[in-house]
Amino acid sequence: MPALISPRLLLFGESLSFHKFPHVSRNAWFHRSVCSLSLASLGFKNDHETVETGKFNEAKLLNSLTEVPKSKAKVVRSHVVKAAGPHRLLEIDSTIFNAKSFFELGLPPLLIERLEKEGFKTPTDVQATAIPTILKDHDVVIQSYTGSGKTLAYLLPILSEVGPLKTRTSDDDGEPGKKTDIEAVIVAPSRELGMQIVREFEKILGPANKKVVQQLVGGANRSRQEEALRKNKPCIVVGTPGRISEISAAGKLHTHGCRFLVLDEVDQLLSFNFREDMHRILEHVGRKSSGDSRGPKGSLAKRAERQTVLVSATVPFSVIRAARSWGHDPLLIQAKKVISIESISPSGPINLSGQSTSSDPSSNVQTQAAIQSLPPSLKHYYCVTKLQHKVDTLRRCVHALDAKSVIVFMNHTKQLKDTVFKLEARGMIAAELHGDLGKLGRTTTLKKFKNGEVRILVTNELSARGLDVAECDLVVNLDLPTDSIHYAHRAGRTGRLGRKGTVITICEESEVFVVKKLQRQLSVPIATCEFTEGKFVITEEEKALPALR
Repeated sequence: MPALISPRLLLFGESLSFHKFPHVSRNAWFHRSVCSLSLASLGFKNDHETVETGKFNEAKLLNSLTEVPKSKAKVVRSHVVKAAGPHRLLEIDSTIFNAKSFFELGLPPLLIERLEKEGFKTPTDVQATAIPTILKDHDVVIQSYTGSGKTLAYLLPILSEVGPLKTRTSDDDGEPGKKTDIEAVIVAPSRELGMQIVREFEKILGPANKKVVQQLVGGANRSRQEEALRKNKPCIVVGTPGRISEISAAGKLHTHGCRFLVLDEVDQLLSFNFREDMHRILEHVGRKSSGDSRGPKGSLAKRAERQTVLVSATVPFSVIRAARSWGHDPLLIQAKKVISIESISPSGPINLSGQSTSSDPSSNVQTQAAIQSLPPSLKHYYCVTKLQHKVDTLRRCVHALDAKSVIVFMNHTKQLKDTVFKLEARGMIAAELHGDLGKLGRTTTLKKFKNGEVRILVTNELSARGLDVAECDLVVNLDLPTDSIHYAHRAGRTGRLGRKGTVITICEESEVFVVKKLQRQLSVPIATCEFTEGKFVITEEEKALPALR
């Protein structure tokens, strides 16, 4: 690799990546010599077999182990790997991920007590897999469908190490006001998701410890946020890329000693709009646990070795490249499944389900990502009506299903406002949520909806990601989504945490072919229905078709 390469080129793994440099090893192996970081301590087995990343050579698998050539060991990014011995194929003992209680996951007693008080008793599959893996200091990519509990999957390991609920050690000095550096930074692409994550932290921390976490989102008063940082000395911050970068550049946010960096909805954070802000965050929040410190007096030497966690319902290969660049030997975590990122081939689209890939990589990536993000417990239907009758059909739909909490998706703000007006004229309690509303208006609307004061929330793609209302039992597409990814994220607002949910698409006759295409792409049955005499009637059952190849 050339001696000087701009970090901006490597930042998002788009322009340059390790697989383009054959003399740089892409094999990231974990070794017995580092007990605290070993997969064996997580239940992984050493197979005494050799594997080339992205390639399987059956002859080599039968041969004895080979030593890492010294010439290659020098360019591996971690000093830990340099000191290690032979390559090993890793397998997972899945029994350690079948925990039936949070106690089995190694969380501290105070944290378990708070979880029980808030009604959290049994971890979801992704939580049972992610929590013990993160607690072993691994950099990870968490991928699971919307509503599967990904937030708690990284929140709980952080609170096990940071804040008043953590596991106590002899190093604790009992002086919480002494430390001014932030220990955990969580980045979210939207204000709504950021505020939702803060509420999750506050729920677990309890009223007495709310100041441990600080919200840094755009659209709010920056001076007040900086004053809160100075006064409260939080150890966890949650925010949007722009505001975190802005306050960091002003010297008011000290993150060089940060231990955790979490990028939630990372596939969105990879977009060009966030590029500059994400570059600063990645440069100033701790540092990668690699051997590239610039000597004992270098600027990087003073930084903590951060643990990087990437989170998303969908994991296109751009996320895999980012994980390799930003983290150290990262693992991909799914429900009851952990695999090394290095085992995923860069030659084609990411394929996590074992299905064959298509000749059109971009089409396959989009289809696969949509399928991954779709909650499994949903029922899908569509109803055909005329454009002028859509709102009335929506009203009859809500009454026929006796839905208590409904999210309605539309594409245009003006029609969205008109729909709310018509619903209210028909005696239904509805509210609008879109980007034209101010922060206070959006916060108030969401609070009323979550409290049950508003029955129908009419919104746009603003709420397709991150909006978590567990009680939502019906999602209605009053306008068609643009593609299968948007359909899946809209649908994911219901059926959360294993609950049942219903998704209804109200469309015109000329739009039916789009619904049929979505059915093929997502491989889910979308039955036709109608609402007559106050009843929900399924007029034609549809069988799920194989996903598009």
